[in-house]
Amino acid sequence: MAFDGIITKAVATELNLLSGARIDKIFEPDSNTIVLGFYLDGLNYALNICINPQNYRINLTTHSKRNPKVAPNFCMVLRKHLIGLRIKNVITNSLERIITIEFEGFDDVDDIITKKLIIELMGKHCNIILLDDQNIIIDSMRHINNENATHIIIPHIKYTYPAINKKDFLSATLEDFKSEIEKQTTITNKDLLPKIISSTYNGISKKYVSYIINENSLEKNEDIYNYLKDIIYRTDSLKLKVELKDNDYFLIPDDSNEESFSINFSLDDFYYNKETSEELKTSRNSVLKLILSTLKKYNKRLTSINNKLKECDNMETFRLYGELITSNLYRIPNKNLKKIELENYYDENKKITIPLDEKYLPSINAKRYFKKYNKLKNALEIVSVQKKETMQELNYIESVVYELETATTTSEIAEILDEISENDIFRERTKNLKINKKQNKIKKSNLTKNKNTNFNPLKYKIDNFTLLVGRNNKENDYLTLKFANKYDIWFHTKDIHGSHAVLKIENETPTKDILIKCAEITAYHSKARFSSNVPVDTCEVRYVKKTKGAKPGMVIYTNYNTLYVNPKNN
Repeated sequence: MAFDGIITKAVATELNLLSGARIDKIFEPDSNTIVLGFYLDGLNYALNICINPQNYRINLTTHSKRNPKVAPNFCMVLRKHLIGLRIKNVITNSLERIITIEFEGFDDVDDIITKKLIIELMGKHCNIILLDDQNIIIDSMRHINNENATHIIIPHIKYTYPAINKKDFLSATLEDFKSEIEKQTTITNKDLLPKIISSTYNGISKKYVSYIINENSLEKNEDIYNYLKDIIYRTDSLKLKVELKDNDYFLIPDDSNEESFSINFSLDDFYYNKETSEELKTSRNSVLKLILSTLKKYNKRLTSINNKLKECDNMETFRLYGELITSNLYRIPNKNLKKIELENYYDENKKITIPLDEKYLPSINAKRYFKKYNKLKNALEIVSVQKKETMQELNYIESVVYELETATTTSEIAEILDEISENDIFRERTKNLKINKKQNKIKKSNLTKNKNTNFNPLKYKIDNFTLLVGRNNKENDYLTLKFANKYDIWFHTKDIHGSHAVLKIENETPTKDILIKCAEITAYHSKARFSSNVPVDTCEVRYVKKTKGAKPGMVIYTNYNTLYVNPKNN
């Protein structure tokens, strides 16, 4: 459901439990978010205020956010006026999506000072506004001062609440409610009931009304009215909980709920997961778009190379024509001809017809055929090298596509971006592409020997052995070529893009069953994850080499065995 007036009221009621909390930290992770840090009774709390038009909300959070080294202007203003003050009250008016946090404290001469923070949660009109004790605007996250605006927000003017054009549900009687609904509802448009209620009364979302009608089989207007009244009444006693359903959340009655800030933290987890998923999708798509455009370019280049190689198929024919004409010049008329018929002494003197260019004498035609032959011969050498290089680039690009498909965090995608940024074929295109790594990403493993390398391979315990699996090409290189010992056992899917895996060998020798389990895990971490009977090559690490100039993750190996397994993540 949308962060409507009912949710706003419930969250504000919980936040009132923080009355007396002292504000000691303020930072602005991005242009839509402010995080306030509080201290109360030996505990620290973080209040997340987000005015993103799609995910606007206010709630306590346990998920860390980045704190920029240079604080934006509005953040500095908040620090100047609010640090050291205490929460006096958290107020909502009816079901409006506006929360007022009142702060109180003392100035340098011990006079009482008060400040207010207004949080307007109204879609694209969201804002965070700091007021003084006279309700004069000190500053706001967004300034609004255009001619068509009905709600002016700029410093040094008196703040007024935005006009609300809908009716107040809290003051509506049952008769009022039924009358309003019935005059807009007919037999043919009863399905529009959620929209009618939402557009008539302030602070009630259409999705929530639809949910309570369907979940509770409410058919009568009276039942809908009573249910909404009960839910809103419960926001004062907090006998409510958040239910997750169909990638959304809804408030439902819960008389047993006695957990402090349960609504706040439920919303925190929901929005964190939602934003993480959206950020991952956006990050992946931005990098994937770049990768696929490059892949398209190299596929086009490969097609052009193949066409040139096809032209070289006639190379020997041109040489043959040149030789036959030259060796028979003594009996060919010295005049311009369209074609000549000669014996092919390379093929039992069988007759062969050779086309000629009428503009030139036969001797000149012979020279032109030799010139074509030499040109195609040189082209074959050059284009063959180009094809090999292009195939290597395509192989690498496809491996990066696989990495992106299997990445599960923005940090992993950021590492992939770092990797391709070092490659000449991507360097220019990745200059302006930035992906933020999460502050709470996995710390560098204590396995790494090089503290400048971000090395966090996946770890699997198989009996008394440890299997390490790389998460991207650079990590595959480090795992195989730097970290692993020469007698450790290396695994990789045969001719299929996937991760490098290394089984650490200490004193014991692994059984065949252990090797098969390692191969199954290796197959799972490859493009053949959903296939069956996948070939996995395995050898000792000492037989794995990297050729000069090879791309990250690209190696050659010898002395290997191939195991055929079904992928498993066991």
